[in-house]
Amino acid sequence: MSSFVPDHPETVFTYGAPQLKFGRGARHEIAHDIAQLGARRVLVVSDPQVAATGAPAELVSSIEQSGGEAVLYDRSRVEPTDASLIDAVEFARAAAPFDAVIALGGGSSIDTAKAVNLLLTNDGELMDYVNAPVGGGRAPEHPLLPLIAVPTTTGTGSESTTICVLDVISQHVKSGISHARLRPAFAVVDPELTMTQPAGVTAAAGLDILCHALESYTARPYTSYEHKQAHERVPYCGANPIADLWAEKSLSLMADSFRNAVRHGDDERAREQMALAATFAGLGFGNAGVHIPHANAYPIAGQVPEGFRPEGYDADHAMVPHGMAVSLTAPAAFAFTFEADPDRHVRAARLLDPDARADDPAELLPAVLRSIMRDVGIPNGLAEIGFGADDVPALVEGTLKQQRLLTTAPKAVTEDDAAAILSSSLELW
Repeated sequence: MSSFVPDHPETVFTYGAPQLKFGRGARHEIAHDIAQLGARRVLVVSDPQVAATGAPAELVSSIEQSGGEAVLYDRSRVEPTDASLIDAVEFARAAAPFDAVIALGGGSSIDTAKAVNLLLTNDGELMDYVNAPVGGGRAPEHPLLPLIAVPTTTGTGSESTTICVLDVISQHVKSGISHARLRPAFAVVDPELTMTQPAGVTAAAGLDILCHALESYTARPYTSYEHKQAHERVPYCGANPIADLWAEKSLSLMADSFRNAVRHGDDERAREQMALAATFAGLGFGNAGVHIPHANAYPIAGQVPEGFRPEGYDADHAMVPHGMAVSLTAPAAFAFTFEADPDRHVRAARLLDPDARADDPAELLPAVLRSIMRDVGIPNGLAEIGFGADDVPALVEGTLKQQRLLTTAPKAVTEDDAAAILSSSLELW
């Protein structure tokens, strides 16, 4: 089990989740749902790609036909930056007041909506709230507006979590804002919205689902922390019995659906199972937490070499999709954490592939992940997206800034450990 032995072990874990509506066609009931919240004037946050499908305009029309008023912001950036979030906040402040915020899009739009909601209701500027040491680490003092999250991609889990992720351009690092008040009040998950998701987007988003489930399942147990006082509790409390249930079910669903959803985007059953897996993984990691692969992903995305353009993404800038960035170091990370709880790592591998075999049990889960990554077309390591050995020290520096995530790892992560994981991830197979 975990290598941490506290003097006074924690005896309490916490669990939080939004109200959930799941199923094909669920999006058509949003006008009714916001009326039940007492909201008359709402801000709808989306992005240009989703706007091009007509879904945001359809949502605005349905709200207006129901007697409400909706203002559309459709400039969310794929992989938000501090600059893109500030643009959204300035737009929202100029158009305020609102009774609620609706996010319609992928994790980028949902995270943008979280930042907007935070700064519509609380004083200060964006960087005041970004996690330390990148930002000020300030906590919101006032309640936020109800946020209804409507994901159009299957992976981020942002509709369930307390986290907003962004690139801080000046520091070349990804970071986040994390507080229980950022969690959406309502998640509306409609698998029909994901049917046109390109294969490359489905692959990257699906790896994010897998890592959410695997990292929360292998996270440091909540009992391995020192006992906290009530005011010290944070959303990420470590692996716990409720989060474990969500993670295990998510992995089982992905074993049956992921490859089919990538290869056959019109497979309604695969899309629905994958959407359910994403929701379950979000409900798990949104409480247990994630660890090393996500900590590595932030500098990978923040320092992406110029020129890399991922398949399936209509991006006008170099970017590594979040799920891809997370997955690229996951095999090495889980080989590193294996000794903290061998049985749990083996069980996770068996949930994804009951027939998997490896001479070394520590390599079973990494081998299963590499097989999945090859099958869905993820690049063969960091080198394939443009990183080299000379880039590892800067990536390590960025990883070690993610202490909010690394504290959830089941083993302490030193500078040398991070360097070894990143170096061995330059080429995966």
